[in-house]
Amino acid sequence: MTTSILIKNASIVNEGKIIQSDVLIQNERIEKIGSLSDIDAEMVIDGAGKYLFPGVIDGQVHFRDPGLTHKADLYTESKAAIAGGTTSFIDMPNTLPNVLSMETLNEKYRIAAEKSLANYGFFLGVNGDNLDEVLQLDTSRLLAVSDDGLYFTKKGNLLADNPQTLEKLFAHCPSIIAIHSEKEQIIEKNEEAYREKYGEAVPIECHPLIRSTEACYEATQQAIALANKHQARLHILHLTTAAETALFRNDIPLSKKKITTEVAVQHLWFCDKDYARLGTRIKWNPAIKTEQDKEGLLQALLDDRIDIITTDHAPHAWAEKDKPYFQSMSGAPMVQHALNVMLEFHHQGKISLEKIVEKMCHNPATLYRIEDRGFIREGYYADLVLVDLNSTWQVSPQNILYKCGWSPLDGTTFHNQVTQTIVNGNLVYDQGRFNETSRGQALKTYARALDR
Repeated sequence: MTTSILIKNASIVNEGKIIQSDVLIQNERIEKIGSLSDIDAEMVIDGAGKYLFPGVIDGQVHFRDPGLTHKADLYTESKAAIAGGTTSFIDMPNTLPNVLSMETLNEKYRIAAEKSLANYGFFLGVNGDNLDEVLQLDTSRLLAVSDDGLYFTKKGNLLADNPQTLEKLFAHCPSIIAIHSEKEQIIEKNEEAYREKYGEAVPIECHPLIRSTEACYEATQQAIALANKHQARLHILHLTTAAETALFRNDIPLSKKKITTEVAVQHLWFCDKDYARLGTRIKWNPAIKTEQDKEGLLQALLDDRIDIITTDHAPHAWAEKDKPYFQSMSGAPMVQHALNVMLEFHHQGKISLEKIVEKMCHNPATLYRIEDRGFIREGYYADLVLVDLNSTWQVSPQNILYKCGWSPLDGTTFHNQVTQTIVNGNLVYDQGRFNETSRGQALKTYARALDR
């Protein structure tokens, strides 16, 4: 394992600036940033003509491990993540068994320590069944508690549908409460109406009308009101409508916010016009909606009402997706291509490199209080990504690394490419080649750091 790496002549994108400089890595951490031509290192990487980013931190993924490993696992999906410049991820609780106790949470950390090439963190699941147990825990030591994905287990698990449960959680839980914000009652009423019209053969184009703007907006509005009442720390996962963006603030810094939100890259990239071409490949919950929603989400990202970018990476076997509307599973893989998508927006003049780094690297670390990651700073972990902004390539089955073997972006041409990814000071990905001799580390929060 290499103990020292020198990256020379890279354009470093960090904390609102782009500077050309060198970076010295010693062991796991960034030792020095500056003009370092006189420094000797075991490995030298020429960064001339490339941009150096902090490693992307994806705050919402479903890597399916344990229990659903026929479609993904912590090894395969972390490998895909690293190829796309994501060095850390936070995984959701809807594995089998659902992560509803500290025992199952600790077991996921144990599995990740053995399998994950990237750094890892996990949310503790919360619903009406385990609420009292969760409230007895010191959840301030966790990244967050969440209900996301648990609605796949049974109806009624969404906190947005249970205001009494949600209010009790807000009143007594000190941690971040990250929720999937849709009203199932509205969705079920819409499903009934479309079944009356089409029977079981409901077109996929109806998905954003069934999982509607109204269902999202009412849930988010109610959750924010309850969180404000109790001064709770609420995070709304995967925002999908322009209407909801008006409910969030941008007049205070992220570190001061109690109510935060995110957008997944697919809700910036796709819109309802793409259902005709891609069908159930782009069936997500909440649904991909209109062109106007897509544009509104990007604007809210740029003006800081939306705080971070995630993927909601949720792979399924193709046989689980290639079905009629009601039978097709919701979710698709995105983590390998998220940074490519955002850099393509940069090529189109829609977003700066500095803003991409802020939303994909800095802000996730700030929001989830992740220790010593998300920035290029001396003393921080060396989680770094080199990017070539002048490299054209096409997504194809031959270069898709997801265990499920497919992507809704298949056939997409990108004009940027991740060339190297460094995790904890180890060059894990180098122009298509992997070094799998090391494993990622568990993400630590500031609260945990105080206990060391």
